[in-house]
Amino acid sequence: MRIYSILASLLLISSMAFGQSKTYTAANEGWLVSLDEAYALSQKTGKPIMANFTGSDWCGWCKRLTASVFSKPEFKKWADKNVVLLELDYPKRFKLPTDIQQQNANMQQSFRVTGFPTLGCSMPPRTKPGTIPCRPWAKQATRQVWTNSFPP
Repeated sequence: MRIYSILASLLLISSMAFGQSKTYTAANEGWLVSLDEAYALSQKTGKPIMANFTGSDWCGWCKRLTASVFSKPEFKKWADKNVVLLELDYPKRFKLPTDIQQQNANMQQSFRVTGFPTLGCSMPPRTKPGTIPCRPWAKQATRQVWTNSFPP
């Protein structure tokens, strides 16, 4: 009898755990969390990837950047036209899925990110003729992010 109650308890706990699991998504709406997805979309559209290295649950400046820029309709409209958004999060209060955690660690090392927030730019290898090169685009985007002046 005791074995049945233990098995029933384990079954109930495991079903609750699986019922609560969900797919990991970015803290900011419209941002991707998978580099592979961002890369594929970048290749398809010819748009550069704008990567936001953030500590979404602990970094005060990251939260401020999200509230004052990334959550604004002007930014969202501008981003839809110009870039593929990729969020690379480094949380302290919750655990990322292992594959995302490894991906983000690799990206942090590749871009030599030492502080948060950091914005990075990456172009797909074969870009369409006439697309904006990454360096001038990054300067323009950074200026617009910090001044909140996104063209219509």
